Amino acid sequence: MLPTWRGIHLTLRVVHRINLSSQAIPAFGCRNFSSGRPPQNDFFNDLETHFKAFRDKATEAMPGSDWSPFEKNTNLPPERADIVIVGGGVIGWSIAYWLKKKERIREGVRVVVVEKDPTYSQASTVLSAGGIRQQFSLTENIQLSIASADFMRNINEHLGILNEDPIDLQFNHSGYLFLASENVAHIMEENYSTQRYAGAKVSLMSPTQLKEKFPWINTDGVALASYGLENEGWFDPWTLLNAFRRKAISMGVYQCFGEVTGFRHTTNSMTTQDGYKVPFTRIKYVNIQMPNSLEYQPVECAIVVNAAGASSGKLAKMLGIGLGPKETISGCPLPVEPRKRYVYVAHCPEGPGLETPFLIDYSGVYFRREGLGGNYIAGMSPEKDEEPDTSNLEVDHDFFQEKVWPNLAHRVPAFEKLKVTSAWAGFYDYNTFDQNGIVGIHPLVNNMFFATGFSGHGLQHSPAVGRALAELILDGNFKTLDLSALSFQRLLDQEPMLERNIV
Repeated sequence: MLPTWRGIHLTLRVVHRINLSSQAIPAFGCRNFSSGRPPQNDFFNDLETHFKAFRDKATEAMPGSDWSPFEKNTNLPPERADIVIVGGGVIGWSIAYWLKKKERIREGVRVVVVEKDPTYSQASTVLSAGGIRQQFSLTENIQLSIASADFMRNINEHLGILNEDPIDLQFNHSGYLFLASENVAHIMEENYSTQRYAGAKVSLMSPTQLKEKFPWINTDGVALASYGLENEGWFDPWTLLNAFRRKAISMGVYQCFGEVTGFRHTTNSMTTQDGYKVPFTRIKYVNIQMPNSLEYQPVECAIVVNAAGASSGKLAKMLGIGLGPKETISGCPLPVEPRKRYVYVAHCPEGPGLETPFLIDYSGVYFRREGLGGNYIAGMSPEKDEEPDTSNLEVDHDFFQEKVWPNLAHRVPAFEKLKVTSAWAGFYDYNTFDQNGIVGIHPLVNNMFFATGFSGHGLQHSPAVGRALAELILDGNFKTLDLSALSFQRLLDQEPMLERNIV
């Protein structure tokens, strides 16, 4: 380790010049004070007291003491780490937890998690709708959901901390309800077969069966419905994020609030038979800018995990990923960008009751119950040519009036009388290639791993994704779930894994 004082933030203190004249005495608060002795004796006694305090401090600073005459910036990360995880959302903290869970000896793996938003006010994790479902079209996504749901059901066995209150995810097991029109009913049937084969508990319902179970639904236009019987519903995103974070920190993970502004790396080239030079890069240092400060800390590391969510594409470009010649490996970008989504909170006293599932209409609109008292959250994804500006998190209330509400009221007539009480916006880490997660190592940057691009289902898959990536890093391959199909290689091969059930 380098000397610890290299990463220390120095605070300069101005010491007033000592003058033995009577004018200097007021600096020590003695202008109107009399002890019955000459003022010079009071001054020297006071000075001796200061010297004694300094000698005591110096004694404490001897070997074996942690005292330092300098003020430390406790937010600075260590100068060296084995693994730096960029992104302190639920994916990043899940990876950190599983890395420490798998280490064989305490402090065997030094892990640092870097998050640029100390307040988490713009974090995608806490701004999501908090749903979890097994009703996907790809086996990998279904398996990730099943494994993550099992983790959440037993969360205190995994993330509970001794002498602290039990974790309450507020997991509501009301299930997901997908509605299909005549045009897409055959796709729902195909998805159902895939889901059942993968182990998901799902049932199909006709419009008549749907109306019997949920009489508040208008079944007009519905040809088929798919209903999750277990391991589906919603939970509190912040509780899951904080549980991962607190547990990981208790296991020795370093938390750092700052922004990664660049990397120091080495590059070697290999020339192909066609004469093209292929650059191979290895990251040596991660440069971290401290918040609201000019101070930065370079962290020497062996591995970097890009779990930066909506910012992960930008982070990859810092290493030149995607900036090489087109139709080459170095010219293939990480196709992840922010996409803004609105979530509206509405009140409707006459709306559906406690048995309400997380409903996904074929129009694209969704809603679920939010607590008790007739409160709901709702939203939908915009059309491709209507994607909102991502430079801010402002909410477009006209979008609800013009797009969301008409579809809601059509499907649930009681929602004709709803009233929007609040709203917020958040970012998807949207994978423009196939709307699926990218999990694995980059072929040319041989110590950068990805866990990003989940396009709205990263939160619900975070427990299983974190475990899978920890296995890939520490064991060299996937052990529990084979996610090799989600690797960066499919981008190079131009073989998208299209997920049909994107909300």
